[in-house]
Amino acid sequence: MAISIGFYGGAQGVTGSCFLLKIRETQILVDCGLFQGLESERNYLKFPFNPKEIHYLILTHAHIDHCGRLPLLVKEGFQGEIICTKPTSQIAKIMLLDAAKVMREHYKTLYRKSIRKGLDLPPPPLYEELDVIESFNYFKILVAYNTPLLLKDDIKITFKDAGHILGSAFVEIEDLKTHKKITFSGDLGNKNKPIVRDFTYPSQTDFLCIETTYADRNHKSFEESKQELLQVILETFEKGGNVLIPTFALERAQEITYVLREFYEEGKLPRCQVFLDSPLAIKATRIFRDNPEFYDEEAFKIFTKKDPFDFPYLIFTEDVEESKAINNVKSGAIIIAGNGTLSGGRILHHLKNNLWRKECSLVFVGFQPKGTLGRKIVDKAEKIHLFGEEIPVNVSIYTINGFSSHAGQNELIDWISKLEEVKKLFLIHGEPKKMEIFKNFVEEQFKEKFEEIYIPSYEEVVQLS
Repeated sequence: MAISIGFYGGAQGVTGSCFLLKIRETQILVDCGLFQGLESERNYLKFPFNPKEIHYLILTHAHIDHCGRLPLLVKEGFQGEIICTKPTSQIAKIMLLDAAKVMREHYKTLYRKSIRKGLDLPPPPLYEELDVIESFNYFKILVAYNTPLLLKDDIKITFKDAGHILGSAFVEIEDLKTHKKITFSGDLGNKNKPIVRDFTYPSQTDFLCIETTYADRNHKSFEESKQELLQVILETFEKGGNVLIPTFALERAQEITYVLREFYEEGKLPRCQVFLDSPLAIKATRIFRDNPEFYDEEAFKIFTKKDPFDFPYLIFTEDVEESKAINNVKSGAIIIAGNGTLSGGRILHHLKNNLWRKECSLVFVGFQPKGTLGRKIVDKAEKIHLFGEEIPVNVSIYTINGFSSHAGQNELIDWISKLEEVKKLFLIHGEPKKMEIFKNFVEEQFKEKFEEIYIPSYEEVVQLS
């Protein structure tokens, strides 16, 4: 009775997570994410499997690198069932609609440039908003944590809290006929963060796929990172500048506003204007308010008394004209805008107006994939090209990694430490150098625990039995 995994994304790379598990005649896709950065050209390749033959799509969470090709999958013939938690369903829908809009606008820009310069026309968007809406019809099963679900052919799945973002999960898939269990970590969360609970631990498994985004390092504690952010704000305001925080609309934006509310209530935040300049982040915040049962104990307690994502200095700017008006504010502003890797969104306009100013600060609070503008700036680019202009990078640049929603090395080790006699540990969703560091570390620390630690290649298919 053959069981296999095909690694069709998130293999020796951080984006495009997509894993095809075959158990006899049943095909289960775990995530179907968008490739980003240097890997983005893969989005235009044909799926290396037949979408029409997929019975189930399990979404571990709603980040675009885990759900972003879902409408394309439907467009290419998928008619199975999408399985996820309630928050993942809600958030994925707004994320995908936004992705379609961004693709359309990007295509229009490239099309105009190609016509003007006599170049080959760019490829059309992967999908349109109508394709996204069509994909909503396949969100058929909403699951709760720790509640087993029986699929066809005696296959049992269980979602457990991954502690990464609202509604995120790792999934345990058990073949009841052979009693083989395969566990996919999804993305695991950093511990002691606000809002969401810490991850739970996996039960005994035969095969384990674990993410390795930050497998080579440990984050500062969240409390240290909060104080570092506060210090950046105080020093920047003292110099007469603005603080720019490019952020992902999902989770990171809510965490930053949550922390700034705490600073305000503690009397630590100077009088200022805090702009949440992201229609998508504003929509995501509404979904957070709709799902308090997924909060940790502290956040839930606050929610019973007040809105944990609001305070007097906070201004939501959904309208384009409101966003443009922020450029008139030369000091005393904290601008939280998408997107987190500077590959698009309103943050680019704020960079154009502030990046050259020595009194301003740019704070990265998330991972910057290779090939993105964010990575170039983190890697100390002196100038960047933006909207046809060359702009010097004069701002003070900070990377505060304790805000990361990904587990660091210690958390990853902690997560696997309670397992015993795993036949094969697959390292996924990470850069090759980081995987090798983690592999060596695990081999030294847990010689008897894992029979084999393996780094699969893109599009490799591994037989499990």
